[in-house]
Amino acid sequence: MSASLEDYLEAILNVADTSGTARSKDIAATLGVARPSVTGALKLLAKKGLVHYRPYGYVTLTQKGLAQAGRIAKKHEIIKSFFTDILGVDMPVAQKAACKAEHLLGPMIVSRMRYFTDLANRQARPGENLMSVLQRFAKAGRAKR
Repeated sequence: MSASLEDYLEAILNVADTSGTARSKDIAATLGVARPSVTGALKLLAKKGLVHYRPYGYVTLTQKGLAQAGRIAKKHEIIKSFFTDILGVDMPVAQKAACKAEHLLGPMIVSRMRYFTDLANRQARPGENLMSVLQRFAKAGRAKR
């Protein structure tokens, strides 16, 4: 599936989170695209059996679509968490970068990012800032060169 269609699935999941349904105008607003683009994507997703869609109606995810959207959202969350919690990247920057990276990084890399983030969170002492430890380590490494 293309990165663009993955973005649509994730947007539908996020928009429909509270009501279970999404409207094309809300999907368009979330992704910052024109409504005709949403219509084209929804038709493709419907053909793949990932959404229930009728023109001018609500959009819902099928069970298959919900499972796939959930995997995409989880991958996004892992990457964003790595960027913010481990690398100390500001949330807006991390959010944007995670959107791009989720389409490029394979499952092994994302899995290792998750393991590293989990390990770092478990190993941190109360009140310890992991970023300051990493920065001190990086400075020490540069000083040895």
